[in-house]
Amino acid sequence: MSDPTPVSVLMPVYQAAATLPAALHSLAQQSHEHFTCIAVDDGSTDGSRDILEQQARDDERFQVLGIPHAGICTALNTGLQAIRSPAIARMDADDIAQPRRLERQLERLQDPAIGLVGCRVAFGGDAARREGYARYVDWTNGLLTPETIARNRFVESPLPHPSVLYRRSLIEQHGGYREGDFPEDYDCWLRWLEAGIRMVKVDEELLTWNDSPDRLSRVDPRYRPAAFYAHKAGFLAQWLKQNNAHHPAVYIWGSGRITRRRAEHLRTHGIEFRAYVDIDPAKTGKTIGGIPVIAPPELPPPGAAFVIPYVGTRGARAKTEAWLHARGYRAELHWISAA
Repeated sequence: MSDPTPVSVLMPVYQAAATLPAALHSLAQQSHEHFTCIAVDDGSTDGSRDILEQQARDDERFQVLGIPHAGICTALNTGLQAIRSPAIARMDADDIAQPRRLERQLERLQDPAIGLVGCRVAFGGDAARREGYARYVDWTNGLLTPETIARNRFVESPLPHPSVLYRRSLIEQHGGYREGDFPEDYDCWLRWLEAGIRMVKVDEELLTWNDSPDRLSRVDPRYRPAAFYAHKAGFLAQWLKQNNAHHPAVYIWGSGRITRRRAEHLRTHGIEFRAYVDIDPAKTGKTIGGIPVIAPPELPPPGAAFVIPYVGTRGARAKTEAWLHARGYRAELHWISAA
């Protein structure tokens, strides 16, 4: 793809009157002018529809679709049905796009081997009060290459949804947003990655990702932890079936209660735990639920076992991965991280 590639910006809108004007203005200022913004008003009652329709009257690149309130999946899929452009960018009604966002992401999409292009995002919130979200932004901003994005997909969602730009053909070939007991965007990334789609990020902050109090990840029950971990465990189990030479046997690194609860979802898919691995000498040498707890040096050598670091904190995860690497265990051949 090369400029002037037409691109459609898909923006679901619900009760966003306070932030919508700034979001729309940031799109109107894009250096890549060949775009259409498909804004889907999801039954707003706060004046959002009026703001959208005024923008459409002022700038023919903006189109408004209105539906009765039905939730983000319906809004997204309604917008997708109206899009004919070969590229689709996502954006939310409370975020701000930098002027060259579309231009820079479309440049990367010129590579025919790439199906989706993200970018680094600026955290648009109070980092002190929202420390967890700020840490997540830092983490995802470090995942820039197809390899790091794919390797970390079972830890957390590697892509902030409003920051992506992807080929419309992905929707046609692999399906779009699904309703279910899971986040619709993460489900999409997992399915597309499972299909072999390569994803990359522009190493620039091209979007300010605002952390509003009513963000869906805070208030929507589909984002509750139990549903989140259960859903991605199914994708991880499928990945292990295809890539673990010792399937269905694995070693789970971490034996704490939270780790065990999250990893337990794998057992419902037939994955067998040979042992938990832990650095705490108070735990090693014991059994939990009939599964032995061993110290890291007791792991079989590289090639003789598959390890899943399931430790909860990122600092501990990085140390675990470094320990495995130093001893010859290769990522995705001998281990893959999850959470």
